[in-house]
Amino acid sequence: MRTAVVTDSNSGITQSEAKELGIHVIPTPVLIDGEQFYEDINLTQDQFYEKLKTAQSVSTSQPNTLDAADVWRELLKDYDQVVHIPISSGLSESCHTMTQFVESEAEFNGKVFVVDNQRISITQRQSVYDAIKMAKEGKSGEEIHKWLMDTKMLSSIYIMVDTLKYLKKGGRLTPAVAAIGTLLKIKPVLQIQGFKLDQYAKPRKLADAKSIMTNAIRKDFDTRFKELYESGKMTVAIAHTANIGEAEIFAAEIKAAFPKCEFTFIDPLSLSVSCHIGPGALAVACAIKY
Repeated sequence: MRTAVVTDSNSGITQSEAKELGIHVIPTPVLIDGEQFYEDINLTQDQFYEKLKTAQSVSTSQPNTLDAADVWRELLKDYDQVVHIPISSGLSESCHTMTQFVESEAEFNGKVFVVDNQRISITQRQSVYDAIKMAKEGKSGEEIHKWLMDTKMLSSIYIMVDTLKYLKKGGRLTPAVAAIGTLLKIKPVLQIQGFKLDQYAKPRKLADAKSIMTNAIRKDFDTRFKELYESGKMTVAIAHTANIGEAEIFAAEIKAAFPKCEFTFIDPLSLSVSCHIGPGALAVACAIKY
């Protein structure tokens, strides 16, 4: 059984990395003041943050389903099946749209499997690596889809936001709350447990935020992921938004805190998340590995 793997740029996997991995990445459209760009095609991370300084409105749109269909169609000439791993349905309608499209098109029924396993950024990247490993073992699209779905909630992401400006712009905070938070210099820690960005804590200092996130991962490893952690089945990774220096420092701290856990990535957060939280953010995530 030959199974191809497809994802989108929300995974943080670049086009050049995709070629090295032997997979395909569908770019996510980014809308900046009404102009459409494609992540990692005609908009780099550096260009995005430069534009963000003066932009009045920034948002993302769904990856184009027809573009994805063209990729699937081409892959099915050489592969038996395709596994497509998009951004979490809790953060975008993309997954639902692609699932409905596959169900409505006979040419893809039983051949293309869209995975709704509630992942984004570095946890989504881990799912892609898991799928690649399973595909190399000769697993079918259906088998890969089942494992990814069965393990979909076995991950956590904790994110420290450096500024409340972009959460306010996106309507995720009222102006009054944003103003108070800015005045108090709060650096909120948010969490993603598969679905929406939710509030987790309200520290004021970077050091406190890192301590809170580290302890949150430790709590996960001591409770709901205890058996997986102790058996060496969990990974940990760091993400950031235009904050590589602090990300590398935090990575060293996380490696020291969890020496028994495989450390996988230091990645920029995908632009689909970055447009809501702005530059300067730090994140830590854990996820099961195949």
